[in-house]
Amino acid sequence: MTKAEIDNRELQLKIGKYGDMLFKLSLLRLQNPQDAEDVVQEVFYQYIRFYGTFQSEEHEKAWLLKTTVNACRKVWRSAWKRHRSSEEWTQILEEGKGMQEGTAGGPEEGLLQRETEKKLLEAVLALPVKYRDVIHLFYYQGLSVREIAQATGSKESTVTSQLTRGREILKRSLKEEYDFG
Repeated sequence: MTKAEIDNRELQLKIGKYGDMLFKLSLLRLQNPQDAEDVVQEVFYQYIRFYGTFQSEEHEKAWLLKTTVNACRKVWRSAWKRHRSSEEWTQILEEGKGMQEGTAGGPEEGLLQRETEKKLLEAVLALPVKYRDVIHLFYYQGLSVREIAQATGSKESTVTSQLTRGREILKRSLKEEYDFG
């Protein structure tokens, strides 16, 4: 199928398949839902322009992730970049299925789990961007080290070391959060 032949239905399927993942990645980087939506829209516009040049589904996914990261960098550098409070976009992530909806236990367990997940997300968001991205892609999006390396244009060894360092920083910050002794 050529670029001219891409139909609306197929584009909607791709948006349905990748849109939420790209939005969450953009929101994580930009910390502003409107900017994240703009980035995802721009990425799918670029996707239409490059449609038909992908070698495989994996290549297509890596291209979408890399294009999203690059578009976020472009927005981040812009003079009018705005920030919202972490409370606002943490709530948006939770509403957008960023968090689990419930637990097997009662309401207290569900509340405790959501609070714990919120603290963990805040700790992830406090990481430097290079660690935050790989942690998000690995744990929240379920990508492999190889897929992350392709998406970010990094070597697999770099991604592995960033994951290790990011985990160490998270461990220290969460230990301080929950250390009562």
